[in-house]
Amino acid sequence: MPDASLSLRTTRRRMLYALAAAGGLTAYRGPAARAAVPQPARAPRPPAAAPATHRPDPAKAREIRAEFVHAWEGYKRFAWGHDEVRPVSGGHSEFFARGHPVGLSIVEALDTHYVMELDDEVELCTGWITEHLDFDIDADFQVFETTIRLVGGLLAGYLATGRKRLLNRCTDLADRLLPAFTKSPTGMPYRHVNLRTGRVSGTTLPVAEIGTHMLEFGLLSELTGDRRYGRAAKRAVRAVVQRRSSLDLLATTLDVESGQWTDRQGSAVDPPVDSFYEYLWGAWVMFGDEECRDWFRMFDAALRRHQAERVGDLLWFKHVDFRTGALLNRRQSSLAVAILPVGGDNALAADYYRSWTAVLDKYAVIPEAIDYARLTVLDAGNQLRPEYANCAFQLYWQTGDPYYRTTAWRYFENLRKHHRVPGGYTVVTDVTRRPMPRGDHCPAYVFAENFKWLYLTFADTPRFDYAHGYLSTEGKVLRGLRPPPA
Repeated sequence: MPDASLSLRTTRRRMLYALAAAGGLTAYRGPAARAAVPQPARAPRPPAAAPATHRPDPAKAREIRAEFVHAWEGYKRFAWGHDEVRPVSGGHSEFFARGHPVGLSIVEALDTHYVMELDDEVELCTGWITEHLDFDIDADFQVFETTIRLVGGLLAGYLATGRKRLLNRCTDLADRLLPAFTKSPTGMPYRHVNLRTGRVSGTTLPVAEIGTHMLEFGLLSELTGDRRYGRAAKRAVRAVVQRRSSLDLLATTLDVESGQWTDRQGSAVDPPVDSFYEYLWGAWVMFGDEECRDWFRMFDAALRRHQAERVGDLLWFKHVDFRTGALLNRRQSSLAVAILPVGGDNALAADYYRSWTAVLDKYAVIPEAIDYARLTVLDAGNQLRPEYANCAFQLYWQTGDPYYRTTAWRYFENLRKHHRVPGGYTVVTDVTRRPMPRGDHCPAYVFAENFKWLYLTFADTPRFDYAHGYLSTEGKVLRGLRPPPA
């Protein structure tokens, strides 16, 4: 995938609202063994919030699970061992480096299989990873995507299965990524690193790519006792925070060598900044990092003060000059909807969710980007984005309001109607046309996110701790996996 689309992928993304993790995690090791994954001592965390009372809907959960299996069978049939499937043509492609597959869809799918109780697939994926996945690759890998997808996926896989080999693979990969941080004069990572040689490249990065590493690297430091990973991720975040404007706003892109901004656009909760804010709050909830909590609150107040606006009764966030607050445009990305449920302001998050529900109602499938002043389309494609389903899950479990299940089900039905093909699920190229024309690509994150968010919304699976679980921006369960009952 070209660099431009990589920066737009800042995804995804979505975590459970301000819930603290409690106690040690137990893990599933297959039919014959059930044991606890050892957990290091952790810093004090915010008190856990009780999830809203709800009733599971097993029939809908089964339908969602069946569609995930349909997508997965297409990947297995056409692309096993490769990164992504082309479900229309029956082909495959690699995400990071041409000619160097790393089984990205396999890693992305592992904890989804687990929470859906697809244990044969858990074993199949774990077996492929332990037997075939090798990161001694003479190629440049994009650091941000590698962290949230491969590091995060291997961590979630280890927590699900207890297989130490998955943690070893994860540690090896993180060690290969560290030069991107340690060779930088500012501590903000270079965009690419050669996994074999450690050569770094790419000096201009959007904020999300700089600051979306703390959960994965922080958890790896907890599990291994090696503080290098968490320290590197935190140093990168601090470097961004120090470069905020006098309005406490951030622009979009930094030169990681000079430390200078390369633009003036404050894009608020839109990519390519979105998940930076998620991970500030996540570091507080996961690790008790009070400094990150205070940074989040500072930026949150600035976003409300300078960028929030209403068009009619719909809430949006305008793009402004980050130094002056002057309006630049009213573009909004569909990736932004999942950001606001973190931080605890359900009223604001609910308002923004309803804004995107208006878009869903108008187009059936949410376009990549809109001009929110008129709800007109700026980018008519849909790359199987999971953010709306992610937000519905978070708000349902925080509030218990059935509205979020109703709208999540509508999202699912439209997903099935417009994206399903005999070989799985594929992207749509124009949501304004009927029938919607389809492309030939199933992004690997579909196996980590869309169906998992929907399934968790309806299933009440015993394998996930809804009161204390936590998911990354890529939908990886980094805390709260439960073992099967004895």
